[in-house]
Amino acid sequence: MKVLLINGSPHANGCTYTALSEVAKALEEENIETEIFHIGTDAVRGCIGCGGCSKQASFKCVFDDDTLNSGLEKAQNADGFIFGSPVHYAAASGSLTAFLDRFFYAAGTSFAFKPGAAVVSCRRGGATAAFDQLNKYFTFANMPIVSAQYWNMVHGNTPDEVKQDLEGLQNMRTLGKNMAWLLKSIEAGKTAGINLPKIEPRIKTNYIR
Repeated sequence: MKVLLINGSPHANGCTYTALSEVAKALEEENIETEIFHIGTDAVRGCIGCGGCSKQASFKCVFDDDTLNSGLEKAQNADGFIFGSPVHYAAASGSLTAFLDRFFYAAGTSFAFKPGAAVVSCRRGGATAAFDQLNKYFTFANMPIVSAQYWNMVHGNTPDEVKQDLEGLQNMRTLGKNMAWLLKSIEAGKTAGINLPKIEPRIKTNYIR
């Protein structure tokens, strides 16, 4: 089993990475493979709703000039996901938001029943708003949300300061253990013959009279 951790910070080895690394360490102690994927510092396109991804043979975006399709390729081999972001104006980073809009629009149906979790890193405030924003992607895609013993956040302005947030780091370890437990429980259920829920064809209604 494998968990893909997506680092939505412009800093490849900054505060968000420090938090994700603590989660990854706990997962690996439970014999869960991990990979931290950094979305990079180059521009990430926003979704233009063209629907071109639905015409692709595989789960890809028609725009192939940023890291999105590389992330989608890795995602197809993952059993669980953790999205990490710094807090920018009480929200996830702009690059990660653009990345996830296309990530889920192009391949969200393939993530159904795969556990997901969000992790946010902030200097002081705005963490819960960013955390709520990221969790909405999971609830749109039939994904179980993995929780811990507090909201999944760390505080600090540098990686060294994050390492001093002992409560935050403990929460990251708890998140990793809970993710491992849920993945193993899902696998055990499949082995016992418990099938995943059948998804009904989507019904869309527009609120126009």
